[in-house]
Amino acid sequence: MILLGVDPHKSTHTATAVDPASNQQLESLRTEASLTEYRRLLAWGRRWPQRKWMVENASGLGRHLAQWLIARGETVIDVPATATSRVRRLTRQAWPCRRPGPLLPPSARKRCEMAGTRRYVAQR
Repeated sequence: MILLGVDPHKSTHTATAVDPASNQQLESLRTEASLTEYRRLLAWGRRWPQRKWMVENASGLGRHLAQWLIARGETVIDVPATATSRVRRLTRQAWPCRRPGPLLPPSARKRCEMAGTRRYVAQR
């Protein structure tokens, strides 16, 4: 089973495929938040036949994508924003200096994606 963690934003979504057995990041993809790009994201995710989508804030900013994936028969798990915000706080404490670019290094993003609750948004 591969976990596909998605960090949704207003204009873009970043997805990362993670093997939970090894906690290893397999691949990442950044897409625009549009129907055409949703199709590209789903095609990318289908490379792994056994997969679960873990969408941050699937009842808020990630709702449109989560519902779109569910309508296509995908399993989607909500990752509460509070789970990822805790990892961001811990990461900032570990690296007190500000760096340009993303706040989280790839290893911390993997931990965020792995921290999803087992509360399913929907499963087909």
